[in-house]
Amino acid sequence: MEVFVNKTFHLVLLAAAAILGVSMPLVAHHGAATFDTTTELKLKGTVTEWLWFNPHCFLKFDVKDESGKVTSWAVESGNPTDMTKRGWGRTSFKPGAEVTVTLQPSKSGQPVGRIMSVTLADGKTFE
Repeated sequence: MEVFVNKTFHLVLLAAAAILGVSMPLVAHHGAATFDTTTELKLKGTVTEWLWFNPHCFLKFDVKDESGKVTSWAVESGNPTDMTKRGWGRTSFKPGAEVTVTLQPSKSGQPVGRIMSVTLADGKTFE
């Protein structure tokens, strides 16, 4: 009986590990479902922070409208490894720098989105 219980326990443990192993990548990768991929916005603003982190890097910048109202945006890019291959780096954007950001906005209407490109005041473009 002890051998049967021990064998059953190991089979259940193995099955649980297999299910968890298969499901984790599905949970971890959320794709572009939150972004309006049919719309691109081009916004001029001032960098407040550049976060170089996994799983995504984030550019935070402030945009001032015609009336002077400031909206703080937070937009994501890929992970540092992929972004490095595209010429981006930990020091690509400094607080206070003027940028033009092309992005796909959030479907929720919040000031968040996914970066398509960023152009610095000197004309250098990151895509």
